[in-house]
Amino acid sequence: MAAVGLFGMATVSPDIEIEEGIEHEHTPLYNVVLLDDDDHTYEYVIEMLCRLFAMGESQAYRHAVEVDTSGRTIIITCELEHAEFARDQIHGYGKDWRMPKSKGSMSAIIEPAAGA
Repeated sequence: MAAVGLFGMATVSPDIEIEEGIEHEHTPLYNVVLLDDDDHTYEYVIEMLCRLFAMGESQAYRHAVEVDTSGRTIIITCELEHAEFARDQIHGYGKDWRMPKSKGSMSAIIEPAAGA
């Protein structure tokens, strides 16, 4: 319990222990990475990201460009359980009806986030 001491400054009662030097454990974070292929259109990527991740079209378009030019794009960074769910959603989205050679969903992987 804090009390007001001289000059209006807070003081700590002697019955409260302040623990110094304790490191708090943080939950590890993971990236959900969408991988490029030649079996899906930009429209498919944009539609999928908007529907699955509630992204705006401009953000989804930026991811579509990045996955096309870099071969990968990080869709989200989150805890493992959520990352696995997001990856599974991508894998379950289905083929791109705009491309006859599209046989199924895009690929996505999970990787530890930098500094995790």
